[in-house]
Amino acid sequence: MIPMLRSRGSSIPSLVDTFFGDDFLSNFFDNTNLGTVPAVNIIESKDDFAIEVAAPGLEKKDFNVDVHNNVLTISSQKEFKDEQRDEKVMRREFSYTAFKRSFSLPDGADSDKIKASYKDGILTVTIPKKEEAKEKPARQISIS
Repeated sequence: MIPMLRSRGSSIPSLVDTFFGDDFLSNFFDNTNLGTVPAVNIIESKDDFAIEVAAPGLEKKDFNVDVHNNVLTISSQKEFKDEQRDEKVMRREFSYTAFKRSFSLPDGADSDKIKASYKDGILTVTIPKKEEAKEKPARQISIS
């Protein structure tokens, strides 16, 4: 079944919200970390789910991806320093970037086989479906 995204005024919950929680498209700005939370795409195919996190400027070592009690958590924390010195003036600026996003996995997800990769500013977390959760092809039933 294909997830349906709902508009703000709709009272019908989408399948994506049911599987991954209301955090899916809400709260892009989080005042607790004084920055922005990266946007995500959640894609469902016949064999798996994929979560794409837009996080340019970070490196794969900056991410933590954890699964605990069927909740997938993606987080990152990075400190930037810019220090310039000359004979009379010293300037030092700090910048901290941090975010944390959590997603409730659907029952059909195989949490033991989750994989993550980072390329061109996009962190992709692939969550395979269990065999019994995969969509079966249509078949003809003979009538006796």
